Amino acid sequence: MKGVIRLEELTRTYGRTVAVDGVDLEVRAGELLTLVGPSGSGKSTILRLIAGLDRPDAGRILLDGVDVATLPPHRRAVAMVFQDYALFPHLTVHGNLTFGLRVRRVRRADADRRARAAAERLGIADLLDRYPDQMSGGQRQRVALARALLRDPSVYLLDEPLASLDAPLRFATRADLLALHRELRTTTVHVTHDQHEAMTLGDRVVVLADGRIRQVGPPQQVYDAPADTFVAGFLGSPPMNLVPGGGVLGGDPTLTVGVRPEDLVRDDAGPVVATVEAVEALGSEAILLTRCPDGTRLTVRTGPRPGVGPGDEIRLRVDRRHLFDAADGRRR
Repeated sequence: MKGVIRLEELTRTYGRTVAVDGVDLEVRAGELLTLVGPSGSGKSTILRLIAGLDRPDAGRILLDGVDVATLPPHRRAVAMVFQDYALFPHLTVHGNLTFGLRVRRVRRADADRRARAAAERLGIADLLDRYPDQMSGGQRQRVALARALLRDPSVYLLDEPLASLDAPLRFATRADLLALHRELRTTTVHVTHDQHEAMTLGDRVVVLADGRIRQVGPPQQVYDAPADTFVAGFLGSPPMNLVPGGGVLGGDPTLTVGVRPEDLVRDDAGPVVATVEAVEALGSEAILLTRCPDGTRLTVRTGPRPGVGPGDEIRLRVDRRHLFDAADGRRR
C-alpha cells in the first residue's frame, strides 16, 4: 500500500535555532497522523520538509522507500492544504480547481469533469462560479481541500487547516475531514496546536517540543499514560495538576505527582482539603480553581452545577495518580 513516510534523523536549523532535532518517525500507509505541540516545537517545519518547501540539513525523508529529501515539491506525490487557503483571488472556484490540471496539460473536458466531481464530494458544487472573497472561511477551506483531492497524491499534508475558522464551523469541518479520510484512506499528516483536534482527528498523535518527539501513540493512550511531565501538562484542558514531591497528593521528594482535574473528586471524607478561589461555569461542566492550606493550587473538573463558590472549603479524593521522576520528568 502506498503512502508510507519514514523520517530518519531529520534535522533542520535556522542559524543557532534548532527547529527539528534528529526526528525519527514512521507514518503508516492510510493513517491520519497528527503532529501537536506549542509554537516553535517544529511541527510545521516537519510538514514543510515532507512537502519539499524546505530542505533538511541532515537526515532522510523516505516516501514509499524512496529518499525524496532533495526532490522539488512537484516531484513528490504529496498535496498540501495551508491554513490561509492559498487560493488565487482572481480565479473562481472552478478556476482554482482546474488551474493545476491545466498546468499539467489535462484536457479541458477532463479537467472540468474532475473539478466538478471534487466539488460535489466536498459539497461546494454550487459555488463553482464564485470568487474566494465571496465565500466564508469554511467554504474557502473546502475549496482548498477539493484542490488537494485533484492531485490524487500518496500523502495529504494539512497545516492547521481549521485554525482560521470559528468554533462551530471548526467542529463541522473537523467531522468532514474525518469522513473524507475514512472514504479515501490516503495517508494524511495533520499539524495543529489545538488539543481537541489532536485527540479527535488522529489515529495517532505525535507530541513535539523543542524540535524533538516526546511521545507517539493513539490519542487516548497518550492522554492516559503521558511519557513525561511535559506531555502531561500539555495534553489536556485544563492541564494535569503536577505537584513536585507529591505534597497534598502524597508521594516523596523523588517524585512529581500528577492528577487529571477529572480524577479529583469531591468527597466529604476525602483527605485533600482545598478552598475554592474561582468557578469557571462552562455549561456542560464547571472548573473549580482551588488552593490548599500549603499553597498548592489544584484544578478540579466537576458537574455543571457544583453548588460552591469562592471562599467555600471542599474535600477531595484522588481517583488516579500519575508518578514522574522529579529529576528528569519521565514517567515511572
